[in-house]
Amino acid sequence: MTERSYRLIEIAEALGAELRGDPEIRVRGLATLQAACPDQISFLANPSYAKYLDDTRAAAVIVSPSAAVNAPTNVLLLDNPYLGYAHLSHWFNPEPVARPGVHPSAVVDDGATVSDSASIGPNVVIESGADIGDRVVIGAGAVIGARTSVGAGTVIRPRVTLAHDVVVGQRCHILSGAVIGSDGFGFANEKGVWHRIAQLGRVVLGDDVEVGANTTIDRGALDDTVIGNGVKLDNLIQIAHNVQIGDHSAMAAMVGIAGSTRVGRHCVFGGASGVAGHLEIADQVHLTGMTLVTGDIREPGVYSSGTSADTNRQWRKNAVRFRQLDVLARRIKELEKKLEG
Repeated sequence: MTERSYRLIEIAEALGAELRGDPEIRVRGLATLQAACPDQISFLANPSYAKYLDDTRAAAVIVSPSAAVNAPTNVLLLDNPYLGYAHLSHWFNPEPVARPGVHPSAVVDDGATVSDSASIGPNVVIESGADIGDRVVIGAGAVIGARTSVGAGTVIRPRVTLAHDVVVGQRCHILSGAVIGSDGFGFANEKGVWHRIAQLGRVVLGDDVEVGANTTIDRGALDDTVIGNGVKLDNLIQIAHNVQIGDHSAMAAMVGIAGSTRVGRHCVFGGASGVAGHLEIADQVHLTGMTLVTGDIREPGVYSSGTSADTNRQWRKNAVRFRQLDVLARRIKELEKKLEG
């Protein structure tokens, strides 16, 4: 692997950062403040890590102007150091560059369209009517269903499954094990027996969407399941049929959203949050981890539910009190009435 080396002045100019220090210092990698070596660059975005700044051995640190006072090394000043780190991380990315072409072991139906600039890996299956755009990369063992389209610049990691009639926008990134376009959980009950309902809708992903490993997005029952532009989904998320997620929302691992719920734009859902079906979630709603939503949220803001971990003894006492809340509330109302009288 070719070693990557950059002068600080190159990095500062690319990031739009103000450089205080030696512009000719070369860095060869990224690391945390604690682990950085003298030929690496680090960053400080979370104030809780500021205690490590004084002793860092990093050649330079990307830091906000307000936090740069105690830096013992070269600094690159940015209002958003974490964003600077995000951009710089791609400079040191060791991933191999995919070469255009179709691997001999891939199975591509004659009725599929594959751009000459696309890279199709070993044992990939592309079914009839599929349309693979320019510079698309499809990793080993992935399956692209019939009539599915994949937009230009999208990367599909190994073992991804895109079912039939899925639409994937441009520059998307779908990680290994994700299943997009699987049948939604739809059954009709007759006298205790469940009868399967055919799922007739599609899944439509906008541009610049990221889907994490082993995440599943179900196709719509009648209407489409729609994931907006710029949405970021972590690993192990379940999106049920007919869900709509607004542009630039982000969800952490193990979030579950039940069918036909609509999530607004710029929402952030913490890990293991759950949202019941047929609900409306406003724009700019933030759910903290393990929040359970059972009703519409019509105003932006931060929402939470559940209780934090405690000793088992204290938790058991609180659980008993919780079961008594209704009785206690009735007693308080009776006392209020007596006092008013």
